[in-house]
Amino acid sequence: MKRGKKPQWQKDIAKERIKILLSLARKQLDDHPERSKRYVGLARKISMRYNIRLEKSIKKSICKKCDSLLLSGKTSLNRFDFKKKTLNIICKNCGNIIRIPYKVKKDDGKRKH
Repeated sequence: MKRGKKPQWQKDIAKERIKILLSLARKQLDDHPERSKRYVGLARKISMRYNIRLEKSIKKSICKKCDSLLLSGKTSLNRFDFKKKTLNIICKNCGNIIRIPYKVKKDDGKRKH
């Protein structure tokens, strides 16, 4: 059997399924958090199986340890670490910490009027 790339039509269907699963996960988060975790886990498995990269915004909103959807205030805490210049996103379900580096933009002193 041939190994290699999946056909484009399969990838398109997989992308649609991922979008649907993530939207369902957001809707089910308040009422059924376990169902929401299941939807997020399925979306991640589909993206791995069909070799589809998730967008950065989606990657940052998913806990890799427990597959829960991270929404600020509900399922996660957002903290800035000014010494290490990172944004720390802490999952309330499992305690996993996601560190995202950031840079401070320097002002060159010139002001535009």
